[in-house]
Amino acid sequence: MNDVSRLLSPDRVRAFFQPRKRKYIKRNQEEAAQRLFRHFFAENLIYPPNIFRRRFWMRRELFLCILNGVTTYDEWFIQKMIAAIRILAYGISANLCDEYIKISERIAIESLKKFCDAIIAMYAEQYQRSPNADDIARLLREGEERGFPGMFGSIDCMHWEWKNYPTAWHGKHTGRSHKHTLILEAVVSKNLWIWHAFFGMAGSHNNLNVLDHSPAFKSMINGSMPPVN
Repeated sequence: MNDVSRLLSPDRVRAFFQPRKRKYIKRNQEEAAQRLFRHFFAENLIYPPNIFRRRFWMRRELFLCILNGVTTYDEWFIQKMIAAIRILAYGISANLCDEYIKISERIAIESLKKFCDAIIAMYAEQYQRSPNADDIARLLREGEERGFPGMFGSIDCMHWEWKNYPTAWHGKHTGRSHKHTLILEAVVSKNLWIWHAFFGMAGSHNNLNVLDHSPAFKSMINGSMPPVN
């Protein structure tokens, strides 16, 4: 039997196309959940509130508020929200959640997707919108009280590093930091309500170039902004 015949033998072909069994890892998730509770949520917790804020980039009260909301929207969540928050807060890969939270990479990715779906479903109508007449009046009043009459937000741009960029776009996405980035432009109020976001400009642009392409002031130019004194 020659090499080709041996490679294409019925037994080898059958073995190749036969589905492989996944290796099950006993992660002791109950123990991990109890450890998380002792660390951050128990009455005599181990880590104080300032450490919680550093770990999750938000206050524990806000975390619990979001947790109550997403578990009401989708009961699947109760333990897995921490994995989603850590992926978003630190930009870590999903498989790094396994060591501490004890969930697989697949479940961590699914947790992140479900968390984003729940947040959009619950808060999009309230937060992902342009200011109405009442919002503009409130923002102008807040600006005047802080010594900036006529201002209803702070606009700024930041660069998000793009590690796996296509090589052909090297010059287009390289700015003065010599890193390959995409630009996010946002307008935010005093209480951190981001009511405008414009993302995707190449990192080689400066702020004026981004502003020139931004839809931030199109409603003003087109006269479609709500009337306000």
